[in-house]
Amino acid sequence: MRVHSKVEDATSFNPTKKTHQMDIATMCERIRDNKITLPLYQRDLSWSLSKAVDLFNFQLFGKAPVSPISINEISNDSDNIVPQVAFLNRQLFPLSNIKGDHQSVVDGQQRLTTNFKAYINHETFRNIVLDISRGTFRIVEDHIKRGQIPVGILFNEDENVLINYLQEKGTFKELFAILIRVRTKIRSYNYTINIAENLTEDEQIEWFEVLNNAGSRVTALQMSFSKLKIHNLDIYTDYTDPFKEKILEYGFEELFTPFTTNVSYPIAALNPAYEVIDKNGIHNTNYAPIPSDTKEAILTRLDINILKSIIDLTLNSLELALEFINNNELQQYISRMDYILYLTGFFAYQKNEKLEQQKEKKLIEWVETVNFTNQSNSSRREIFSNLLRLY
Repeated sequence: MRVHSKVEDATSFNPTKKTHQMDIATMCERIRDNKITLPLYQRDLSWSLSKAVDLFNFQLFGKAPVSPISINEISNDSDNIVPQVAFLNRQLFPLSNIKGDHQSVVDGQQRLTTNFKAYINHETFRNIVLDISRGTFRIVEDHIKRGQIPVGILFNEDENVLINYLQEKGTFKELFAILIRVRTKIRSYNYTINIAENLTEDEQIEWFEVLNNAGSRVTALQMSFSKLKIHNLDIYTDYTDPFKEKILEYGFEELFTPFTTNVSYPIAALNPAYEVIDKNGIHNTNYAPIPSDTKEAILTRLDINILKSIIDLTLNSLELALEFINNNELQQYISRMDYILYLTGFFAYQKNEKLEQQKEKKLIEWVETVNFTNQSNSSRREIFSNLLRLY
């Protein structure tokens, strides 16, 4: 029987021998210095504050180690370098700056970012504290009390930040010793690092999806738009994050909670603006603002300035849709994101022009009477087409 050469080759290579450990302090230092970065295709941050709190509690109190981090190590002579972005700000990292043993995170972005935010005292973590009296990390909504130490102070890269904080609060003598022990434990907490070398993009994604078989995958939709960073457009910071912030600002966060919709809803909302700007306002039924109709393949091939115009029109239209709901006190009817997506599409077709009183009255009636429950995709497309025809 013939033995395939792949089997022979596999027996001579054991990737587990490249596994090693690295402590949190060292990983944070390397992230700060852009020696650990992210491949361009990586999705944006998805962890809530409560997930961050869970990680801090597990690292301090857990009786088993946190699961490993998976890293692709890039040598400076590699031909397979995937463009890299920095943590948090997702700034494109010049490939010319990649030196030997540069590390790119395939799996572990959320955990590393959580620890790094504490390391730099990031503003979003200001309400996460170690509550000494309760013996737990937790989120506080009101004034931080005497025995509550913000994680950005406790785990700050500079120990003097903690010392100065305790002196200001008058708790240095009673808390310094135990807090230094907590700080030391977390900074020296070791993660197992699984290392691969010079993987292609496809090999990295395959590795990620095996690791996350039951979790959140990097979808083709996210990957398509992430790569626009090369053209100076970050789909997360320039579009999906502002889109989400507007939704939260008007109190509709519950409609936007499933992870899989964090990108698909905003991308679907681009369809009407695309038709207005690139198709002279000619509507095709399969360009409805619904997740099943996202047009990433078309949108990512557009001239980048046209795409930016589509994004601007969509965000402006979203603002108008939310203001319309708020001004007419229609919140009780908004039980699904469909209402917001369809209204956003409607206002995109209005090109931000002020609604006439009669048209506004009809739109109010539409919100009060439209039914999205148990509708097929074809019916949902028809609902949007009818909305445009009515006005």
